[in-house]
Amino acid sequence: MGTAMIRRATPVDVPLLLRCIRELARYEKLEHELELDAARLHAALFGASAATFAFVAEEQDGDGGSQPVGFALGFATFSTFKTRSCLHLEDLFVLAEHRGKGHGLSLLRAVAGEAVRLCCARLQWNVLDWNVSAIGFYEAQGARLLTDWRICRVDGDALATMAAAADL
Repeated sequence: MGTAMIRRATPVDVPLLLRCIRELARYEKLEHELELDAARLHAALFGASAATFAFVAEEQDGDGGSQPVGFALGFATFSTFKTRSCLHLEDLFVLAEHRGKGHGLSLLRAVAGEAVRLCCARLQWNVLDWNVSAIGFYEAQGARLLTDWRICRVDGDALATMAAAADL
């Protein structure tokens, strides 16, 4: 087993991030939702008005080399109740052949460190209800599952219709 190293993503990591996002969608059975675009991802992470951040997990080998094995991507949110910024972890993913080696935990800790560095009131994320192993992993790290909240989503035609009805 190699040693884990976490680093901030750089522009050269965009293809890796896209690969991991594709693998994550496959794992979550959501490939039909993908609209991957390297330029949009690059702009979101590294553009003039970048709104996201990412960390990359690398597995060190015994010869001083390394290979990327996963990522975490997040963005700032805001809590009106706390009147402070918060951090949302959008994705945390480790390639299947590298799971069980601590990379996911290292990524989660790096994101928590970013939340503390930014003086965020909280770190939160979503997890699919069928992903029992992820739920157990998160709970073991001190995360609470909020069973009284549900995610609401409007997209596609419904979003366009809602926006068209706005009286601005």
